[in-house]
Amino acid sequence: MSFKTKFTISISLLIMVVFVFLTILNESFVNRNIWHENDRMLKQTSEQLALVYAADQKENEATRQEMKAIIKGIVQGMQPYIKEFVIFNPSNETVGTAAYASDEEAFHHFRETKEDQAYGHAALANGYVTRKFTMDGHNYVKSYYSSSELAPSVLMIVYDTTPLNHILTDRRNRSFIYYGITLAVVLTCSYLMAALMLRPIKQIIWKINEVSLGRFQSVIKVKGHDEFSLLALKVNAMSQNLSIYMDKLRKAFEENRQMKEYLESFINHTSDAIHVADLNGVIIQVNLAFEKLFEYSAEEAVGQHLQLVPENHRMEMRLIIQSLMEGKVLPAQETERMSKSGEIIPVSVSTSAIRDSSGTIQGFASITRDMRSRNKMEELLKRSEKLTIVGELAAGVAHEIRNPLTTLRGFLQIQRQTSQMNPEHTNLMLSELDRINLIVGEFLILSKPQATRFTSKDVRTVFGEVLSLLESEAHLRNVIFKTSFTNQACIVSCEENQLKQVFINVLKNAIEAMPSGGNVHIHIALKPEQLVAVTITDEGVGIPEDMLPKIGQPFVTSKESGTGLGMMISHRIIQSHNGTMDIQSQLQVGTTVAIMLPALKEKRTGAILGA
Repeated sequence: MSFKTKFTISISLLIMVVFVFLTILNESFVNRNIWHENDRMLKQTSEQLALVYAADQKENEATRQEMKAIIKGIVQGMQPYIKEFVIFNPSNETVGTAAYASDEEAFHHFRETKEDQAYGHAALANGYVTRKFTMDGHNYVKSYYSSSELAPSVLMIVYDTTPLNHILTDRRNRSFIYYGITLAVVLTCSYLMAALMLRPIKQIIWKINEVSLGRFQSVIKVKGHDEFSLLALKVNAMSQNLSIYMDKLRKAFEENRQMKEYLESFINHTSDAIHVADLNGVIIQVNLAFEKLFEYSAEEAVGQHLQLVPENHRMEMRLIIQSLMEGKVLPAQETERMSKSGEIIPVSVSTSAIRDSSGTIQGFASITRDMRSRNKMEELLKRSEKLTIVGELAAGVAHEIRNPLTTLRGFLQIQRQTSQMNPEHTNLMLSELDRINLIVGEFLILSKPQATRFTSKDVRTVFGEVLSLLESEAHLRNVIFKTSFTNQACIVSCEENQLKQVFINVLKNAIEAMPSGGNVHIHIALKPEQLVAVTITDEGVGIPEDMLPKIGQPFVTSKESGTGLGMMISHRIIQSHNGTMDIQSQLQVGTTVAIMLPALKEKRTGAILGA
């Protein structure tokens, strides 16, 4: 149902209610006035008839007949609807005179003894009373009147109300006709007025429909200055703004769609496994490389808390998560992960925090690269590098070995010629053989393949184990180790045996640099730059200044029986741990070796990403 129809019906119903109320009010008012006027006239007629009757009683019979005719004429002139009037005594029910009747034969037709007697007494007491009654299908009114001239008699007049009811009915019908005509005019006017009022609304609705269909170019033509015109102007402005915003949204949507497709393509086609987890470690999203590497399908992974981190690396993962929660940016870390089948996979993992618009961390994204192929290639490269080193060392080794061999050959020739064994020559030959054995042994260390497996270790613990190994040798050489270790945890990611080899090489050099004994000062501290600093200082003979830049090269050493290969190996191990080794020395004062390694902060709280 349209608003115009509703408006017209509402106005019509309101008018009808008002008309009905006015009709009821008018009917009541008219009825009351007519009956009041009729009652007044009846009372007036009763008074006049009573006066005439009183005068009539004083005349003779002839005069009385004339008076009767006069009274009849008066009554007919005054009240043509009076059917009869009777004068009677209610105490003895004696009728005094029947002054008039419309039908002489029907005289006393309306007589009701008991009711008339009762109302007669009421008239004697009050002067005038009336009552309505029905007889033969007609409505009548009886009035009872008494005065001092009539008492103890009462004048009863019977009045026919049918003509009066006809008058009321006619008036009511005319009122309904007037009301009907008025209602029809009001309906027509209200309908036309509603149509006129709704014409701007139709334009606004049309414009809103256009906007809902995405057509913003059309505008509402505004002619007036009323509220509807103002509303139309606002709708036009809204449409224009929506058009601008929709263009921006379309561009933004297209850019987002292209970026989404690009990212999805990048994520799904990259060879690195990518997965996103919330703060509780529940997987939110994975790519195809993740499914291939870890052997979990997307349906199996999403929404689950997968055990991807092996038991021995979970503390390491907690430390990483804690660092990320503190706002730090961490580099990629080589570690291990576990597939669905339980296979331990060497990987490089880069983990970063995912933040919302307010900067709050909502989850973590991990990019995992399978390092099995790279490790194989690195192993081959290491072998190749070692072969290259061996090639570089070949000339030096040959030269270093040729001298002892020449000495051995000379002594052997002398013994063959003299057929005598000289103990002094024998000792020299054994010394030269020991030198050859040392050179060959360190040469083999370079060519021997070594597996590298990094774990989280406390440098203080590793160094303590090395000190335990060298304590007896230091005691025999009158060397004392003086340690100063920090109370803070010095956790590093390292290959423990390689790190021990470095510490052993440095400490042995320090011991051998003090032939008469002395002190070796060892200091381990945690630097503010998240570096573990290991400083080893001896009180030995020192290293010449011109030789310091060459330390680490093969066969560069200040020791008479040294090869320089030990320091070369130590330098390479520290570099593979992303650390640095610095050597400072002064002749006859001592040498200081400073080793710096990147630290991992120890923290035993935090979620485990992907665990």
